Order: sequence, then C-alpha cells, then structure tokens
Amino acid sequence: MDMKAVYELLGAENAWMYITGSIVVLWILVWLYRDSTEIDNISEKYVFVTGCDSGFGNLLCKKLDRKGFRVLAGCLTEKGADDLKRVAGPHLKTVLLDVTSLDSVQKAMEWTKAEVGEKGLWGIVNNAGRSLPMGPSEWMRVEDFHSTLKVNMNGVISMTMIFLPLIKKARGRIVNVASVLGRVAANGGGYCISKFAVECFSDCLRRDINYFGVNVCIIEPGFFKTAVTSLDPLERELHRLWNQLSPEVKASYGDKYLDKYIQVQRLIMNAVCDSDLSKVTNCMEHALTSAHPRTRYSAGWDAKLLWIPLSYMPSFVVDIGLKLVLPRPLKSV
Repeated sequence: MDMKAVYELLGAENAWMYITGSIVVLWILVWLYRDSTEIDNISEKYVFVTGCDSGFGNLLCKKLDRKGFRVLAGCLTEKGADDLKRVAGPHLKTVLLDVTSLDSVQKAMEWTKAEVGEKGLWGIVNNAGRSLPMGPSEWMRVEDFHSTLKVNMNGVISMTMIFLPLIKKARGRIVNVASVLGRVAANGGGYCISKFAVECFSDCLRRDINYFGVNVCIIEPGFFKTAVTSLDPLERELHRLWNQLSPEVKASYGDKYLDKYIQVQRLIMNAVCDSDLSKVTNCMEHALTSAHPRTRYSAGWDAKLLWIPLSYMPSFVVDIGLKLVLPRPLKSV
C-alpha cells in the first residue's frame, strides 16, 4: 500500500494527524519498554549508600538488601550502623563515615575496595545531607552557610571523586540526591545553594564520563517527612538565628516577624510533606537497577505538580508566589 492509498483511506486532511499520533504512541511504548528493563546479576553487584542512619538512606539499604544487592552502608554513628545491621541480611555491611572528612571518605573507599575486589562498585548513592540552618539570608553568618555546604556539596563531590575509579571499573552508576529546591530557591541558608550545586556538578560529571559507560542520575525529591524537614529543629534554629541578630536588624524585621515566619513554615510542612518515603527510594532503586536509567527523577506530588513546573516559570512569577506566602518585614523599602 503506497502513501497515496493511505491518504485516500484516511482522508488527506487527517492523514498527517493519524501518522503523527501513531509515531507518538509508538515512541511512548518503546520508552515504557526501555524504562522497565532491568540489569542482570544483581546478586553480584555492590552498592555504597551514604547517610544510612535514618530516612531515605536507611530505607533504601533495606530495599536493596531484600532485592539481592550487596549493600555497603555508610553511617555517621555506631548506633545507626548497629540498628541497620540488626534488621538486614548477611550481605549488608556497614562502615562509619563522615562525608565532611576527607580522611573518613578515603578510609571508606579503601574498605570498599577490599570488599568489592575486581568487580568494582556498581553504584554509589550520595544521600547524606542536612538542611539547617535555614531561614532568611540576612540572618545567616558565613559559618552557617559553610556548615551545610560541607555536607551537601563538598561531601557529594568528595565521595564521587574518591570512589570514581571503583565505579568506572564496574561501568556503574552515580546517584546524587538533589532536591526540588535545587531548581527553585525558596529560602535562605546553604541548603538551596548546595542543591543547585549538586545539580550542576552531576550534569557536568555526566557529560564528562558518559564515554566510560557510567551513568549519573539526579534524584529531585519534593517535601517528605524526614529529619531534614522536622519542625522542632527548624524552629530551634530560627530562634538561634534570630537571637544572634543585632538590634538594628531585628528592628527592621519587627518583633512579630519571627512568629509569623515560624507559622508559615508549620503551614507549609504540614500541608506539603509526604510521609511515604518509598516514593523517593523507588526512584533511587530504579536508577540502580534499570538497564536504561533516567537522567532525573522527581519524587512526590509537590515536585511534579508544583516545584518542577515552577522552575520553568519566569523569575517574577516565583518572586510573586513567595511574596504571597512569606511575611513582610516591618521596614521595607
């Protein structure tokens, strides 16, 4: 059947619509098939995860362990390591790790190298992170920014670069946990800065090493109920930041500003935070097990419906939105 016959059968005016629709449907089916295919020999592959004392990292280790991976879990505390080992299988091993210490990272790499041998390291999940201090930028001291950047930015870079030879040997995966706040800078402090940096570092790294068969994936969670979003520490930090301000700066915001700011934080966290952490760990698991992993994964309804679309909006739209939510200082220009 030639194209002329197709035109006559479908109608000349509708032919291209049907053809385009068919191509789109075929593309979707192919994408779904590729997205569902998994790697082989999972039981022979090693994965290193940071920040496993609690939250996403802890849950991910348990999931990967049940799936058959040989999990190497980096924990900040001995209690976190012991608690994880008690609920995991014999193939999960833990190591104490402080991602802000190059010496600690180097020792963890040497330990990992001895564990994986000639197989190399299939995957590393840079999950360790912190959110505090977080608040209006003017309230921060330089060291407040650095305390967050040391974990979320420097820690990710140190872990990735020091472990990279092991990952290249296995032609494996690097999974970096960023955030929707790595797309939209919604508050002050080092958190958003660090997550923007993780996005940039991951993009640059992916383009530099894709020739070696190494995939770099970025996880962009929305707001979830973890230690990072816990209200009590957040409010304590806001009070600490407020108390260290000079009288002149306090006067410019007004006595009621702190209380209003805390009320807004409570409203946002209670309304948006999702308690189902598996939405994030499922993305991490797919990045490690898929034969064709995605470059970016957005997790959570707020990420998909609010933050990701908002990140493509003009800056003035984001500015207006945040001004409608956040309280205004007493003395504004």
